[in-house]
Amino acid sequence: MARRSVDGMLPLTPAVLHILLALADGDLHGYAIARRVDAATDGQVRMGPGTLYGSIQRMLDSALVEESTPRHREEGAERRRYYRLTPFGRRVLESELGRLAAVVDAARARQILPMPDPA
Repeated sequence: MARRSVDGMLPLTPAVLHILLALADGDLHGYAIARRVDAATDGQVRMGPGTLYGSIQRMLDSALVEESTPRHREEGAERRRYYRLTPFGRRVLESELGRLAAVVDAARARQILPMPDPA
């Protein structure tokens, strides 16, 4: 496979961004990815099977993720496919998050978004 450009992958779709974020902490199977996205977004992003597995297939094809065999599988999960970020996928995720942070910074500079409260 030809080497892909990180910048050529951006911007990410919301589904791909959330899947990459879900996998940033380690290997997960599809249903666990969907649950993690739902929890992380307080239910604002819900992925049906078509969106989830269609996105995962495109991410496999683009080398953002790969199938894995985790050390600790859930009981009864022998048939589940697990996925993990590739090093390329992590670089794409980091680049996209930097791009989004720059957008938020620009919106704050123009006073479209409020500045965060100091902790």
